[in-house]
Amino acid sequence: MKLTDLLLAELEREADGTRNALARVPEGHNDWKPHPKSMPLGYLASLVATMPSWVAMMVNQDELDLKSPAAAKFKPLEWRTRAELASALDAGVAEARAALQNTTDEHLLTPWRLVVGRHVASENPRHVMIADSVFNHLAHHRGQLTVYLRLNDASVPAIYGSSADEG
Repeated sequence: MKLTDLLLAELEREADGTRNALARVPEGHNDWKPHPKSMPLGYLASLVATMPSWVAMMVNQDELDLKSPAAAKFKPLEWRTRAELASALDAGVAEARAALQNTTDEHLLTPWRLVVGRHVASENPRHVMIADSVFNHLAHHRGQLTVYLRLNDASVPAIYGSSADEG
């Protein structure tokens, strides 16, 4: 199987679970957090909604410098409605899908870097960075979001199997 096909299939699977989780995020609770050290619900939901857009950036750019003005594009959006979260997710998934459909496996084997000023924080082949820094990272934060949902009395969707709320 081609890397592009594998990543496209993973994108679609992760998008479905993410869409189901975002559809349950309570509106009007963006500042809520379970602990002072935790990130606020609004920021976490926005992060989860926008992470798929990182795929296109990793395909189309050779690096992201977190200290550059270009990094501002990846700051989570401020939202008020679940519809805004769904729209951000759909836009990011569409960008990622287009980038993956228009690249090659050879390109996905080339390096991609996350840079902070002059310091290279991470460098790996693009396909590894997409798998680790987008899909695995997304699963982690989406899981965190489901805990926030439970603590706010919202139902938790079945993502990788059943949940206490869905079979």
